[in-house]
Amino acid sequence: MAANAFVDNAKVMAKGQVTIPKDVREVLGVTSGDRISFIVEKNTVRIVNSAVYAMQILQQEMEKDAELVGLNSEDEVMAMVKELRNEDEKA
Repeated sequence: MAANAFVDNAKVMAKGQVTIPKDVREVLGVTSGDRISFIVEKNTVRIVNSAVYAMQILQQEMEKDAELVGLNSEDEVMAMVKELRNEDEKA
């Protein structure tokens, strides 16, 4: 187990509800009303902060799209954004 890993337990209630332990909520950065996602891979389940997970997926998709149009660095992306902004200002 990794040095920053820990194990915590929770009891499944009659309706399938589980209280996420405080230490786990803190690691996920979730509070009351936040959403979490369950990612199931074979016999393993990961619990992640839904907002963070959505941003990670969006970033991965944007990286793929950037590569398809030949943008291979952050500097190239920023140059394209500046160019597009200049075109908008001229219109």
